[in-house]
Amino acid sequence: MKWFMAVLAACVVCDSAMSEILVEAESFAEKGGWVVDQQFTESMGSPYLMAHGLGRPVADAVAVVRIPKQATYRVWVRTKDWAPGDWDAPGRFRVLLNETALEPEFGTETGWAWQDGGTISLKTGDLTLTLHDLTGFDGRCDAIFLTSDLTFMPPNELEALRTWRRKLKGTPSMPSAAGEYDLVVVGGGIAGCAAALAADKQGIKVALIHDRPVLGGNASSEVRVHTLGITGKSSDILRQINTAHYPNGSPQSLRDEIKRHLNMEAAKNVELFLKWRAYGVEMDGKRIKSVLARHTESGREARFPAPVFVDSTGDGWIGFWAGADHRYGREASKEFDEGWTKHGDLWSPETPDNRVMGSSLLWYAKRVEKPVPFPPVPWATAVAGKHAAVKGEWQWEYSNNTLHQIEDAEAIRDHMLRAIYGSFSNARRNEKNAAYQLDFVSYISGKRESRRLMGDYIYTMRDATEGRDYPDAVVEEVRSIDVHYQINIKSAKRPDFLSEALFMKVPRYRIPFRCLYSRNLENLMMAGRCFSCSHIGLGGPRVMNTCGQMGVAVGNAAALCKKHKTTPRGVYQDHIKALRALIGYPSTVDTSQK
Repeated sequence: MKWFMAVLAACVVCDSAMSEILVEAESFAEKGGWVVDQQFTESMGSPYLMAHGLGRPVADAVAVVRIPKQATYRVWVRTKDWAPGDWDAPGRFRVLLNETALEPEFGTETGWAWQDGGTISLKTGDLTLTLHDLTGFDGRCDAIFLTSDLTFMPPNELEALRTWRRKLKGTPSMPSAAGEYDLVVVGGGIAGCAAALAADKQGIKVALIHDRPVLGGNASSEVRVHTLGITGKSSDILRQINTAHYPNGSPQSLRDEIKRHLNMEAAKNVELFLKWRAYGVEMDGKRIKSVLARHTESGREARFPAPVFVDSTGDGWIGFWAGADHRYGREASKEFDEGWTKHGDLWSPETPDNRVMGSSLLWYAKRVEKPVPFPPVPWATAVAGKHAAVKGEWQWEYSNNTLHQIEDAEAIRDHMLRAIYGSFSNARRNEKNAAYQLDFVSYISGKRESRRLMGDYIYTMRDATEGRDYPDAVVEEVRSIDVHYQINIKSAKRPDFLSEALFMKVPRYRIPFRCLYSRNLENLMMAGRCFSCSHIGLGGPRVMNTCGQMGVAVGNAAALCKKHKTTPRGVYQDHIKALRALIGYPSTVDTSQK
C-alpha cells in the first residue's frame, strides 16, 4: 500500500490546569527556504529545520497551530549556536507568533538546548508561528514548546527528552505494521537501490526505506558525487541508477537523479518510503523481526516486518541496533598482514586506532554579472585561516582521532561549513574574485567510512593485492586501493579540512558473498561501505558502482532465501551456484587461491 503522510503541525495537550503545545519544526507545513536536516537524529534527538542560505537569509517557515485555551504561555525554542565564540552567532533567527516577534534572537546559546523565549498572552484559536532567518548561515530550530505552566522547562538530557516527547505525543511503544514484505532494505543509496531492483527482478516484494526525499546517497543531488568503479556483471541494473562521470559537485547530478527515480518508481514490487528514517529494530533472538522507522517530517511511526533485511545505511545502523558484530577504525598492521612500507603509518598503524576516512562537503561558487556582497564570517575564518578557494572537490574532507564519524557527525559537518565559508571569504578579498557568489554548498555529509558489520569473511588488503578469487565471489573490481588521510598530519601548518589519497594498484579482485551477511545475526545482509572488511580492505570497494554490485548480490540472495526458506548463510552453504547464476557468473571458478 502507498502511504501518504499528512504533516501535522503540533502536538497539543490540554486539561483544566494547563495547556502544552509542542511544535516540531520539521513538521512546518510551509518550510520556505529552510531545509530538513535528519542526519544527526541519533545524537541530538530529532530532525530539525536549518536556514541553509549560503550567507543570504532564507524565506520564512510558517506553521499554523491551535491554541486550546486563552492563557499566558511561556515559549521555549530548542536550538543551537553551532559556531560559538567571541562573535555574533552565525545562525541567528527570530520566532514570530501572529506577527509578534519574541524578544530574544535564537540560535545564540552553545549546544542543543531549550532557549527561553519569554511569556506571551494568547487567545483561543489559530496561532501562526514563523521562523525568520536573520543571516542565511545555517540557523537551526528543532522544536517550539508553549506551556501555560510558566515554571516548567522541557528536559535537555537526550533520553529524558525522547521519553518526554513520546509521552507528550502519546506515541505507542510499538507502531503498526506498514505492510507485508519479503525484503526490507534500509538506505536508498546506490547499494540499497540496486538491492531493491535485483529483488524486484526476481518478483519478491520489497520495502525500501530512505531518510531523504531523493535517492542515490552520495550520488544524489544533495551530495553530487559521480559513481566510480566497474559495474561487473550487474550493468543492466546499475545503469538504471548510477551516474555519468560529471565533475563532482556538478548540477548534472540532477539529470541522473531524475533517471534514478523514474526507474525506481517503475519497479512493480518495490514500495518506496522516502523521508522515513529507521530508529530501531524488533528482535526475536538472533533474528530481526522488523525495522522501526519514523517519518522525518510528520513524526508518524511504522513497523516493517520481513524474513530478511539489508542494511545499506552506510553507518550500519540496523546491524548496530540488532547487536551485529562490527568494527570501527584502523586495525593494527599485523592483524591482517596489511603493513606497507611506503607511507608507513598512514596506511595501517602498529596499534589499532579510531582514525577513519572522513566526510566531505562538495561546493562551488559561480561568477555573476557584478560584484555582490558577502557578509563577514569571523566565526568561519577561525577554521579556514588564510586558505582561499572558490570551489571544493573531494579533498574537502575532515576526520581525526578525537571526533567520531557517527557520534560527532554534526560537529564534523559544521567544521566543514566553517572551512568553506571562511575559505570563500578569503578568496573574495582578491579583487578578481569579487563577482563570485556561492551557488552550491552541500549540507548533507558525504561519508566514506564508519561502522563495518562483520560477516563470515573479513575482506582485507591482501584479497585485493593478490587478486584472490572465491567459489562465492559475487562482486568484482579493478579499482586501486584508495585510502585518505588529512594533510595536517604531515604538517600542522596545513589546513585540517583537506585530505590526500594513498593509492595502491591491484589486479582484478573479487568479494565473496560471505562478506555480505552478518556472522552473528541470522537474517541480516549488508551492502555498501558497511560490508565486512578491514579499514584498508574498504579502500577500493567503497565506491558506488562496487557497492551497487553488492546490492545486486544481496537482492538476489533475498529471493533465494524466500524460494528455499533459508537464511543468507544457507544461501552460501547450499545455493551459492544459483546466486552466482542469477548475477551472471559462471558455475565454476578457479579456487586455487582462497
